[in-house]
Order: sequence, then structure tokens, then C-alpha cells
Amino acid sequence: MFKILNQRRCQQYRTIDWPDGDAPKLSARYRGLPVIDSSRCPDGCQACVDACPTNAISINGSLKMDLGKCLFCTDCVDACPESAISYSEDFRQAVRVRNDLVVDGGAIVLADALEAKSRKLFGRSLQLRQVSAGGCNACEADINVLSTIGFDLGRFGIHIVASPRHADGLIITGPVTENMKLALKKTYDAIPSPKIVIAVGACAISGGPFIDNPEQNNGVDHMLPVDLYIPGCPPHPLTILDGLLRLLGRIEDDSSDTH
Repeated sequence: MFKILNQRRCQQYRTIDWPDGDAPKLSARYRGLPVIDSSRCPDGCQACVDACPTNAISINGSLKMDLGKCLFCTDCVDACPESAISYSEDFRQAVRVRNDLVVDGGAIVLADALEAKSRKLFGRSLQLRQVSAGGCNACEADINVLSTIGFDLGRFGIHIVASPRHADGLIITGPVTENMKLALKKTYDAIPSPKIVIAVGACAISGGPFIDNPEQNNGVDHMLPVDLYIPGCPPHPLTILDGLLRLLGRIEDDSSDTH
């Protein structure tokens, strides 16, 4: 017993200070919110568009990137001769409206909070049923990480629950394969109203690398009303946590400064 207590004392406090304090420093290899500089684009150059495996980039007057389709693979960075695209360290990318994921270098419109009535219902205790609708386990793993001591999702009153009948909403990963379509719909129907839907990762938002494959449904958007989009492949745990806290009105800062 004394050995256990002494070990715990030596470990000290390991939960991150954020959002009350500074966010932890992320790896130099982390790829956060893209930085786009259309002024660097040579006339007629389509190198980044041609290189993108999911057609997330378009040039129609200006260079735009759809974060809902982006795999953060950096093929566009490698292809661009003028370094018009780079990736920042900013993990804040969650939005409420699908079109807000299409960025052109300006400030991203980060997620705002649920309306007051919903915040009163969910703000102090949000229970979510996680459904992997054909995911590869990358997004699922980063959701699971939030329950570890480093992030401690439970300190915000947010929990992943086993039964949809005990849930306030769904957190969905994967492109919604044909085999999971009915199961997802039944899970959604089993959740008492009012309920929320959160799409996590490029697959759940747009189909990701499987986009337009006939065995999947290009994400959940066409099936269920989505309240929060969290892009990434997979999104960093901080990106997921930031989106959840914004949805509950725990974070209201909408600046675009990088961390």
C-alpha cells in the first residue's frame, strides 16, 4: 500500500492544464490547421489540386481547401513549387456548419455553442455513444485517449457510454459503410430526444480516402443532422476536446492565433 502511495506521489499531477492553462506543446511533426497563401500560386498551376488524393483542394479565383476531405497527408505541400500551402500547429478546427470547413487562408469560423436550452440540458453532463461506422480505429483510438489521465474527459462531465438509451448523442467515426448504415440509424433512433450528432474525422464527414466508393456513404451528413464537425485523419485528441468544449460553451475564444 505504501509503495502504491509513494509511486503516485512521484508521478505527480499529469492531467493537462488546458483549457484553464496553456495547451501542451505538440510534436514538431504535428499537422494542424492549414495555412494557405494564394498570392504565391503561379498562374495556371494545378500541382496541389492534381496531387490531392481526395479532391480536397480547388482553385476557383482563389485557392481553397476542404478540411472535411483533407487527410493532412502533405502531398499538396510536396507538390507546390511556391510553398503556398503549409500546416500550422493550431489544433482548433471544429465547426458547426459543414461549409465552414472550406478555408482559403482566412480565419476559420470555429464552432459556437449550442443554444441556451440545449446547454442547460447537456452543459454539465454530456453522455455520448460512440459508433465506429466502418472506421479504421485511428479516430476511435484518439477518442479513447481522451479518457486517459492526460486529458481526463470526465472532469468536464463528458463520458462515453455503452448504451444509446443512456446517451445524449452520438459521436461517429468512419465513412458509414453499407454494413453499418442500418446499425447507425437504429442507434440514433434509440437515443432519447433531444440529441446531438458529432462527426469525427474525414471519413465521417466526407468518406475520407474512401470517398465515392459504392460500399460506403461518404460520411454521416446524408443520413443524420450533424451538430459538430471535427476534421482530421485522425484528428488530434486536443482537436476533439476543443470541439466538444466549444459545443458546450466552455470555450468562447474564436481567435485564429496558433498555439
